[in-house]
Amino acid sequence: MAGRSAEPPARRLSRTHTTGNFADSLAFDSEVIPSSLASIAPILRVANEIENTSPRVAYLCRFYAFEKAHKLDPTSSGRGVRQFKTALLQRLERDAEPTLQARQKKSDAREMQNFYRQYYEKYVKAIDAAADQADRAELAKAYQTAGVLFEVLKAVNQTESQELAPEIMDFNKEVEKKTEMYIPYNILPLDPAGARNAIMQFPEIKAAVTALRNIRGLPQPESWQKPGTDYDLLDWLQAMFGFQKDNVANQREHLILLLANVHIRQIPKPEPLHKLAESALNDVMKKLFKNYKKWCKYLGRKSSLWLPTIQQEVQQRKILYMGLYLLIWGEAANLRFMPECLCYIYHHMAYELYGMLAGNVSSTTGEHIKPAYGGDEESFLRKVVTPIYHVIEKEAEKSKNGRGKHSQWRNYDDLNEYFWSVDCFRLGWPMHHDADFFKTPSEERYYHKKSVLANDTKGWLGKTNFVEIRSFWHLFRSFDRMWTFYILSLQAMIILACSGSGQPREIFKGETFKKILSVFITAAILKFLQAILDVIFSWKARRTMKFTDTLRYFLKVVVAAGWMIILPVSYAHTWDNPTGIIKTVKGWLGHKWESPSLYVSAVVLYLAPNALGMVYFLFPWLRRKIESTNWKIVTILMWWAQPRLYVGRGMHEGQFSLFKYTMFWILLLVTKVTFSYYIEVKPLIKPTQAIMRMNIHAFEWHEFFPQAKNNLGVVLALWTPIVLVYFMDTQIWYSIFSTLFGGIYGAFRRLGEIRTLGMLRSRFQSLPGAFNARLVPPTGEKQETKGLNLKRPFQSLLSRKFEQVNPDKIEEFAKFAQLWNQVITSFRVEDLINQREMDLLLVPYSSDRELPIIQWPPFLLASKIPVALHMAKEFKGTDDEELRKKIEYDDYMKHAVKECYESFKHILRTIVVGQQDKSVIDEIIRNVDVSIEDGKLLENFNMKELHLLNSKIVELIENLLKSGETTSEEKNPKTISDVKTDESISGEKETISRVIILLQDMLEVVTRDMIKDGFLDLSHGSLLRQEYETTGQKNLQLFASEGAVKIPRNDAWMEQIKRLHLLLTVTESAMDVPVNLEARRRIAFFTNSLFMDMPSAPKVRHMLSFSVLTPYYKEEVLFSKDVLQLENEDGVSIIFYLQKIYPDEWKNFLERIKCETEEEVLADKDKVLELRLWASYRGQTLTRTVRGMMYHRKALELQSFLDMAKPEEILAGYKLQESLPDEQKRNQRALWAQLQAVADLKFTYVVSCQLYGIHKRSGDTRAQDILKLMLTYPSLRVAYIDEVEERVKDKSHKAYYSVLAKAVKDHDQDIYRIKLPGNANLGEGKPENQNHAIIFTRGEGLQAIDMNQDNYLEEAFKMRNLLDEFLEDHGVRPPTILGLREHIFTGSVSSLAWFMSNQETSFVTIGQRLLANPLKVRFHYGHPDVFDRLFHLTRGGVSKASKVINLSEDIFAGFNSTLRQGNITHHEYIQVGKGRDVGLNQISLFEAKIANGNGEQTLSRDIYRLGHRFDFFRMLSCYFTTVGFYFSTLVTVLTVYIFLYGRIYLVLSGLEKEVVKKAGAQHNTALQAALASQSFVQLGMLMALPMVMEIGLERGFRTALSDFVVMQLQLAPVFFTFSLGTKTHYYGRTLLHGGAEYRATGRGFVVFHAKFADNYRFYSRSHFVKGIELMVLLVVYNLFGQTYQNTIAYLLITFSMWFMVGTWLFAPFLFNPSGFEWQKIVDDWTDWNKWINSRGGIGVSQEKSWESWWDKEQEHLKCSGLRGRICEIILSFRFFFYQFGLVYHLNLTGDNKSILVYGLSWLVIVVVLLVLKTVSMGRRKFSADFQLMFRLLKGLLFIGFVAILVVLYVVCHMTVRDLFACILAFMPTGWALLQIAQACKPLVHRIGFWDSVRALARVYEFIMGLLVFTPVAVLAWFPFVSEFQTRLLFNQAFSRGLQISRILAGRKKDWSATSKE
Repeated sequence: MAGRSAEPPARRLSRTHTTGNFADSLAFDSEVIPSSLASIAPILRVANEIENTSPRVAYLCRFYAFEKAHKLDPTSSGRGVRQFKTALLQRLERDAEPTLQARQKKSDAREMQNFYRQYYEKYVKAIDAAADQADRAELAKAYQTAGVLFEVLKAVNQTESQELAPEIMDFNKEVEKKTEMYIPYNILPLDPAGARNAIMQFPEIKAAVTALRNIRGLPQPESWQKPGTDYDLLDWLQAMFGFQKDNVANQREHLILLLANVHIRQIPKPEPLHKLAESALNDVMKKLFKNYKKWCKYLGRKSSLWLPTIQQEVQQRKILYMGLYLLIWGEAANLRFMPECLCYIYHHMAYELYGMLAGNVSSTTGEHIKPAYGGDEESFLRKVVTPIYHVIEKEAEKSKNGRGKHSQWRNYDDLNEYFWSVDCFRLGWPMHHDADFFKTPSEERYYHKKSVLANDTKGWLGKTNFVEIRSFWHLFRSFDRMWTFYILSLQAMIILACSGSGQPREIFKGETFKKILSVFITAAILKFLQAILDVIFSWKARRTMKFTDTLRYFLKVVVAAGWMIILPVSYAHTWDNPTGIIKTVKGWLGHKWESPSLYVSAVVLYLAPNALGMVYFLFPWLRRKIESTNWKIVTILMWWAQPRLYVGRGMHEGQFSLFKYTMFWILLLVTKVTFSYYIEVKPLIKPTQAIMRMNIHAFEWHEFFPQAKNNLGVVLALWTPIVLVYFMDTQIWYSIFSTLFGGIYGAFRRLGEIRTLGMLRSRFQSLPGAFNARLVPPTGEKQETKGLNLKRPFQSLLSRKFEQVNPDKIEEFAKFAQLWNQVITSFRVEDLINQREMDLLLVPYSSDRELPIIQWPPFLLASKIPVALHMAKEFKGTDDEELRKKIEYDDYMKHAVKECYESFKHILRTIVVGQQDKSVIDEIIRNVDVSIEDGKLLENFNMKELHLLNSKIVELIENLLKSGETTSEEKNPKTISDVKTDESISGEKETISRVIILLQDMLEVVTRDMIKDGFLDLSHGSLLRQEYETTGQKNLQLFASEGAVKIPRNDAWMEQIKRLHLLLTVTESAMDVPVNLEARRRIAFFTNSLFMDMPSAPKVRHMLSFSVLTPYYKEEVLFSKDVLQLENEDGVSIIFYLQKIYPDEWKNFLERIKCETEEEVLADKDKVLELRLWASYRGQTLTRTVRGMMYHRKALELQSFLDMAKPEEILAGYKLQESLPDEQKRNQRALWAQLQAVADLKFTYVVSCQLYGIHKRSGDTRAQDILKLMLTYPSLRVAYIDEVEERVKDKSHKAYYSVLAKAVKDHDQDIYRIKLPGNANLGEGKPENQNHAIIFTRGEGLQAIDMNQDNYLEEAFKMRNLLDEFLEDHGVRPPTILGLREHIFTGSVSSLAWFMSNQETSFVTIGQRLLANPLKVRFHYGHPDVFDRLFHLTRGGVSKASKVINLSEDIFAGFNSTLRQGNITHHEYIQVGKGRDVGLNQISLFEAKIANGNGEQTLSRDIYRLGHRFDFFRMLSCYFTTVGFYFSTLVTVLTVYIFLYGRIYLVLSGLEKEVVKKAGAQHNTALQAALASQSFVQLGMLMALPMVMEIGLERGFRTALSDFVVMQLQLAPVFFTFSLGTKTHYYGRTLLHGGAEYRATGRGFVVFHAKFADNYRFYSRSHFVKGIELMVLLVVYNLFGQTYQNTIAYLLITFSMWFMVGTWLFAPFLFNPSGFEWQKIVDDWTDWNKWINSRGGIGVSQEKSWESWWDKEQEHLKCSGLRGRICEIILSFRFFFYQFGLVYHLNLTGDNKSILVYGLSWLVIVVVLLVLKTVSMGRRKFSADFQLMFRLLKGLLFIGFVAILVVLYVVCHMTVRDLFACILAFMPTGWALLQIAQACKPLVHRIGFWDSVRALARVYEFIMGLLVFTPVAVLAWFPFVSEFQTRLLFNQAFSRGLQISRILAGRKKDWSATSKE
């Protein structure tokens, strides 16, 4: 970076947000700076800081900055430099004169010198003297500012030719020295100044640092003059291998934290603690090098990890090896996606390292071995990383931004898999840059042109191991075993159904069994097809194949062809009297070998290899062992079964897991096959046989094969839909079975045990025990002292008991109180509850040891005291026991009564301090206690007057509360008497007087009204007489003496008073507390989860460390005030929308900030920020995500407090620690500093804001908002890619840096800047955004969090339990990804959001629950999963990044983890919030993206390998839960098409009519059943099943049923059917043509109306065209088949199809806000007309012009090859079918069935097209010069057209029905011609017809738009339709608000206009 020196002190603050009290208008001088001038930013920031103190010095700083900028870029050639210099110069000109006049000294040099001296002496030295109390950031900032001032001072003195004073030079030397001490740091301050930091005092950190600084015995690099004490092993590696300094600093901290965290967990504890444990080193090495060692074994190479024989050097060598790998990984940039490429680099560099350490000598030079790429800093980047990066970059360019064919360029996987072969070592080391690996396609063409490399082997390598070819055949190739099973089963069922009675027992008959054996012939044919596909699809990878692989493919084809011949031949000889094709085959071969055993022998031989496969299946451990071994003999034996690959080996599960998912699929397949046989196949056999025997000759069109037998056309029309449903309906059965099994499994996991507040109340007493068992670490050695024993999970299925906390275990209850109260407080801060509800839910923070009770939250005890008082008053008897039983019947009433009594006693004894007064109180209390113990309370006291005493007590408590409130602002007095002001003293005296009076009144009530005669006489008793005699005061009154009553003042006292007041005064039940549904849901889930299975919580110090990584691009960070107030056409703003959607939370918010109205909020600047935050926390913003993830840190701090605090500190409460002054918190020995240090050690949060640097320099508000987040959360880190212009040899070029920043004193500061080899974004953006930032994460776990996710404090408490799952036993392999469930928080926004929420919730709960166990095929779906970080950073990261093929980048991380022997689990005791799209257009874009992604997955090598490497049943699970679901939806729609086209064929040909006549029935019972099953999918019922089960499980089945009914009423089937069309369209088009792309959905609130033109653009091709086509099919079927078909049967068959048509055509308008408002409809029509008539052109967007959109819609054809275009043309031929069939049904044609009729119809089309072409050309050429003639020509054409119609009506007897039939016939033909023309666009362009095609297309688009728009417009005439739609879309509150806002919208506009005037 220009202007950046190499030394640490010169590290610049990249963002210089101004600090101090300078003017806001000047604050951005140092913000918006061109990247090439970044080095002047600190100077401008200093100028801003001192602006008010010394304007002249600020001016001089800016002037110096201008001079420096001019030197950096004299010609102002950099981007934005000229504008910046001009603006700065204008500022200097403006400030020159005023600042000169304000100058205090005679010259600028003296002014500058004087200011510098004062700044150093009065500020810098002052804070340095208080270094122990000072903030380190403040110190560092002071020294940096002093350094900048000296730089300016020196320049000013040079200008004025003055010498610097020696004193100033001494100051500067001290500043430079101290600046080096305070270098920026991330977590560990490893500089000398950081030694006192709390985290550096941990013995584990010290041990790691000490081990790292052990450089004894290492050869000294030439660059080291004199090694300092702070030099370490990574510095040595940097000097030897040329790594970047910041990369070394980053990985140094990474390695120290990693080693320290592993060292902490070692058991037994290593001795001494300050020495790094060898076991910790071994653990880290094992994880870090597991993949490298496996790679070495796979390639047959020895590992380069050589350890010395001298034990003292072993630890040093291990750290060097680990450090080297991390440094390579940290600087590898995009190479991190290629883990085996990194293994190759490391292999050679580690070997060089070993050679250097061993002192080896080169045989050629005779010198000591040195690194091949050693040298200066960045040499590793330049010489190793950059060449490989350029290969990736050039290959990515060949992808043409995703539009190129996959087979034409190498993606990340291809390049990485090059290193799976020993051929990779031909690259050499140093690498040969002319090696084949570095050849790119462009270079290949260049060499061929020059005839330099004629040898084909030296050109472009091509694809490696796999070729992604766009074809539906991938589905068969990847899952061939499944399709083979289906086809063979169908064949067997048909044979069985055709045999005899068709019952299953027929299979035991010889002939039937012999026929069924023919399935093996079919299997052989399918095997041959598979072999042929393997050869075709692998052809372009042939150059990277080994000879053995090529031979295998060839032999597979030969063997498959052989079996395809042998089996039919031997089968033919088993028949004595064969028929059909068998007879023909037998005739060819003669009559030799006529033995049935021949075929059986052939089948046995054919199946022999499968026997070995069966053994492997039954004994998965054997297969794991064989696949994982690298023995040559095993490799040779396995060669035929599957190609040897580095991944996909040994990933089979254990025996029990195998049994579970095998039984699941056996049950499912048996059910599916049974249903298919009895419902689909068998009923069609007899009708089929009857149809094939019919002899039909009467056709209603021109039949080309009138003599054809068997009526195969009819049979195909009947059977094709059945066969398609047969292939598809397994998906339906999977949904049913997954729902049942998932529900049962969830019930056993104890989900939904606490789902209501009533259930929570009933189990609340066991909650403290559950808290302590789950969230508090065990105190002793016994790890499972409470709750569930995890080793015996079966015992926990029926019961779960936790120890109840007893009153004597006050510390345990205090821990529960800390956790519970933090959760409730977070609810209040989030405005889910109000202040009253919080008071009712809180438990006392500090439990008083004098109270021998457990204090439950008041919401449990509310209204219990008034009820108990009433019971006591109304009680008639005198038996205490009876009254006690009544009270104790309600357990919480008993607790309330006991607590109130004990609390009141405590309060009296606290405030009454006079000895004689206290003795009276004690006497009364003692007698009451005795009466209670003796059971004589009713006998001695009159309970009917108890209410009088209660009223006095309440009054006393209220006075005490007021007393606390009036003095709450005083600072820490212990009692009221400590307050010094006169006003407070007089107020307190008045309060004490009232308290005394109330005490005397209570005494009077007790003595006069309640104490019965003879029991106790206090007024005349001996006690008072003794007091009178002692004091000598005859008129003494109790409590009235001086100092007899004192009122304490502290938080614990006030909480106790408030609590007692609540218990005594709350008369209504708190059964509905909290009211907010989200608060209820969260409390219920959290408390329920504590009773579920989870590991015990370790201490925070012993837990696994983890990071959270969130990729961010340019989404919303924080809603601005303007955005919140911006109104749409209806006058609806976001803030209005949120107020109506969340009314209770809005009220709670106003209460929290102490405002009454929105206007009050907007009037206060600080409260406006609160408003922005409140709204942002309810949107899908980065602010919400960051707040949620930072709850992890808050939870760790509290949990550390409970782990580390002393008992008295726990009882005082965590709240006390939070409220400590900053000075105490900064004390590194204080408990607070320790808590912060532990949190830093265990948790890191990095937000990867890719464009943050660009946003900063452009002044984008998003950069300011991100800075606000960093300032709010100091431990938050932001990683970004800085794009900088650098000048090298007077030439400017772009350089890219990966930067980590943190907030320091109101600005951000760069911590690390690691240079990249180029632009990081070469593939899909998100994975590369994650990849560049992953090097800044820390720990052993990594949670991948998307920007639209949220977290909750109560869930963060369980994170350490979750991380311990990595250490639990989860089967054969330890977990590598921990799956989490999600809660969709956008469900309340609208009905669509609710549907989406329920759908998503069912997937992330019941769906993933089943995928993880028992199916064992859960992957990563972009959800908040926790990765084993070390496992994945050594295996390619947490996602894949190749362009297009990895569009759904997240799931490939799951594929990769599974293929590399990972294990993915799912855990439901913890949840994370997730936002989903809430509007139909947003949802459709999202589903289009997912469908595109699944289309690309279908082509991917990962799916192919999973399909082949899984066993059969796990392969089924993989298929139906990934691409199979989308293919099934495609088949569902395809079934409808084929059914209707088949019916049209039967109807128009006349075959159906003849069949009905001859057979007497339609025989479509089976067809109706099959179509009913696929309509089950169409109507969305498939989605509803898991939803209902999961809602029923977690919220009760009554709720589930009611929700299901409401969803139907809100038209959920419409939404799901519409989604079906989206999935089908984009999945099918991606497979056929490509064109998949990332689609940004916006994630905003849908409070706007989408215009008709927008909806048309979105849905024209995916829904409208297909909907109209289906409608035409149904209309034709209805018109021409109605004379002979049953109307009821027609409706039953076509109902779901009509429903689909209506949904696809009108759902976008039904779910569009204000979609049926008349004024909007009028505006939409105007806008659409304007859009469709607008011409396109360069730069015209598709939103503005129909032509631009039309061109864009054909872009997928540009990606498609010849095969795709041919398929498109063939598919378009279906539209010609209408014309051929309908022209023979016109009255016009009579009974003429000649082909000439069809030919004549084409003549009509040609004439019409020529007329249209003539008119189009005439308009263009003659309309201006010969306007009248042109008009006459059009008139004549119109008259001619009318004349022709009249002639046809009169002469040829044409009818209106004929006219309608002609439209139905010819319109599809025109559409077909359009589709064919688009597919042949280059040819049509050359011919010159493209303009005519566009004109015809515009006509069709207009007609389609009119068809769709007209019904919407008609409905809009009726006002109630619009109101119904609004209620349908939104909740009732918003619906009412929207109606009111529409009324007021006009007035608001008028008012705004008036105000402007």
